[in-house]
Amino acid sequence: MPIPLKSGEVLRGRYRVKRIIGQGGMGSIYLADDTRLEGRQCALKEVEHDRSMASELAREARDQFLREATVLARLDHPNLPKVSDFFSVSNRDYLVMDFVPGKDLRALISEARQEERFLPESDVLNWAGQLSNALTYLHSQNPPILHRDIKPSNLKITPDGLIKLVDFGLVKLLAPGEITITVMQGQGTALYTPLEQYGGDSGHTDVRTDVYAFGATLYHLLTNEPPADARDRFLRPDHFIPPTQINPDISSRTERAIIWAMNLHPDDRPETIEAFRQSLATDRPTLPRLAPNSNSVWSFLNFPLEQSLIAITLGLSLVSLLITLLR
Repeated sequence: MPIPLKSGEVLRGRYRVKRIIGQGGMGSIYLADDTRLEGRQCALKEVEHDRSMASELAREARDQFLREATVLARLDHPNLPKVSDFFSVSNRDYLVMDFVPGKDLRALISEARQEERFLPESDVLNWAGQLSNALTYLHSQNPPILHRDIKPSNLKITPDGLIKLVDFGLVKLLAPGEITITVMQGQGTALYTPLEQYGGDSGHTDVRTDVYAFGATLYHLLTNEPPADARDRFLRPDHFIPPTQINPDISSRTERAIIWAMNLHPDDRPETIEAFRQSLATDRPTLPRLAPNSNSVWSFLNFPLEQSLIAITLGLSLVSLLITLLR
């Protein structure tokens, strides 16, 4: 683990480190004062490259960081912290982001568990709607941007109730026709990571990777229990416990949506964040569409409107004719 910066150190002649607010295998996240803008606090995301890396690879990693940091700095969304600067010091790269006050959702889970209660489903679905907005925005960029590390600890709720997806540590750009590149190498947090992400940067992840992590995060928020990780579920399918077995107050609609999002194979998940959002937002299941020649009443209800109206008109005419003949 890289040696962290000390309180009081100033980077780039501008950012004065106050304290560490997060730590990982490739660097720390610091709370810092922006000395050029009095009263502004920011978060410094640190990435230290492997010192044993060949010089050519180190240069490529630095170039990738600069390209991707440039993309992140262009993002502007209320549910994402604004990236305002990026720079390098020796073999460490830094992203400068807005500091987001408030608790992360992992802390809310811990509080609920200690008090032997569950977070209200209405609150969780409100947060899910906000997270959907942020992810849809990221996925709609050109090229699309994956987050790949969605989890309760990376979601902060501000004092006014706004959700922020705060950590860009594993952001990945989906460059068409190329193996995708990552700001910081890693596989995400196992409990929220789908099977296809364990291959690293092999090019097999797409927006459905974020869908899985989104569903796993909602599972944890609604049950106070982290889901079994994907590798364990692959080997032992019975280790997956449906959410309502832990929290029976979860609606069937929400449970169905979460289980859909957490399917092990990407093809069995919602194709987009918007599809997942819609599955959370409606409690009316979609009726299967039967063949037009089915004898079921549902085949009549599934006819196009014009055909249904014609059938109704013919039926009424037949009834009228029978009444006339019986007089």
